[in-house]
Amino acid sequence: MVAYLLFPAGFFLLAKGASFLVDGASGIARALRVSDLVIGLTVVAFGTSFPELSVNVFASIEGNTEIAIGNILGSNTFNILLILGISAIICPLKVGGGTVWKEIPLTLFAAVILGILGNDKLIDGGGISALTRIDGAVLLSFFVIFLYYAFGAPRAPKNPQGDEPAKGRSLGGSFFLVILGLICLMIGAEWVVNGAVRLASALGVSESLIGLMIVAAGTSLPELATSCAAACKKNAEIALGNILGSNIFNVFFVLGVSSAIRPLPFRPQCNMDIGVTVISSLMLFICMFTGKRHILDRWEGALFILFYGSYAAFVIFRG
Repeated sequence: MVAYLLFPAGFFLLAKGASFLVDGASGIARALRVSDLVIGLTVVAFGTSFPELSVNVFASIEGNTEIAIGNILGSNTFNILLILGISAIICPLKVGGGTVWKEIPLTLFAAVILGILGNDKLIDGGGISALTRIDGAVLLSFFVIFLYYAFGAPRAPKNPQGDEPAKGRSLGGSFFLVILGLICLMIGAEWVVNGAVRLASALGVSESLIGLMIVAAGTSLPELATSCAAACKKNAEIALGNILGSNIFNVFFVLGVSSAIRPLPFRPQCNMDIGVTVISSLMLFICMFTGKRHILDRWEGALFILFYGSYAAFVIFRG
């Protein structure tokens, strides 16, 4: 009974912890005069992705590996289709040319690499398909390359649009928020994992279904709040950078760390979920050239949401 009560409380702590972390990290980044897009791709994206990291670390330590992979695949699909869809409906998102040709293809590349590394049995005829510790090292290497790209070739900073989350806060106060956010995230993640496993057992459904839908949606709430708030302020760089950076962070860093802790078995049905992630990234890229060039319009956002609803219904039916 206690686990069921702590389950929703864990989501609350995840959301609040991510909020503290984003505010604190954004305050530090603003002091360094980093551009909005780089903030979205790195500081904000990493902050909002810490719930996925926390959940996956605990899931890997406790041996709940289906939740670890399902959480990431579900979160990445949720991020592109539902969050960007809602954000585009709030305000059409204008995308820079560099993002169209670099960051969006990089999210597609991350999904493809994950599919290649996970399909040992399909590719080389091995007995078991899994993300091994060596695969984890490969993913972490790509993450280091991404960090070098993000900070090694920064965009020229420009005036921020709308209110700054960390306006008027000292550097010390920003660091305090980061620490407080991490504490909330770690506690909340443990409660969510324990509650999800018990819920899966009680409902008689697989842990992968719980990971793909319930946990993935819960851990993506910080991304949803951040991107929607940015869209309301007409700051497309934060809204889009948050999602693209989060998806890159989830595959390269979160799954890299998770598989380094414990090898993650890769079930055949994961290929369907990776395929949906790949299709989602391709849809985003194609939408940059349909209608108004380099703009994710409202009708395209509605199409994303419709596609996600169909996928969610399929996952529930499959599970």
